[in-house]
Amino acid sequence: MPQLEFGNPLIIAQIVWLLIIFGVLYFVLSNYALPRVAEVLEDRRQRIEGDLEAARAAKAEADAATAAYREASAKARAEAQAAIAEAMQSAQAETTARADALAARLAKQIDEAEARIGRARDAAMGALRQVSTETADALMVRLTGRSDQAALGAAVDRALAARGQG
Repeated sequence: MPQLEFGNPLIIAQIVWLLIIFGVLYFVLSNYALPRVAEVLEDRRQRIEGDLEAARAAKAEADAATAAYREASAKARAEAQAAIAEAMQSAQAETTARADALAARLAKQIDEAEARIGRARDAAMGALRQVSTETADALMVRLTGRSDQAALGAAVDRALAARGQG
C-alpha cells in the first residue's frame, strides 16, 4: 500500500500539511463556528424553557378556571335544588290549603245535606204517622164501623216507637 509507505518523502509532507490543516480547521471551528452553534443551542434551550414556563402558566390558569367552573356549577346546582325544594314546599302548602278549604266546604255541604235528610226524614216520619193513622182508621171503620182517633193515634205511636222510628 503506497499510503503507508513511510520511507516515501511525500508522506512526511502530507503529514505536516495534515497537521497544519487540522490545526487551522480546529482554530476556525473553535473560534467561529462552534460558538455560533453554542449560541443557537442556548437560544433554543431558552426558547424551550420559555415555552415550557408559558405552558405551565397556562396549565395553572386552566386548572384555576376548571376549579372555578366546578365551584360555580356546584353552587348553581345547590341553588337549583334549594329553589326546587322551596317550590315543592310552596306547592305542598298551597295544596294543603286547597285541600283544607275543600274539606271545610265538603263538611259544610255534608252538614247541610244531613240537615236536609233529617228534615226529610222527619217530614216522612210525620207523613208516615199520618198515613198509618189514616189507614188504620179506614180499616177500623170498614171492619167495625166506628172510628176512635185517640186510640188509633196512641197505637200508631206505640208501633212506631217499638220499631225505633218514633
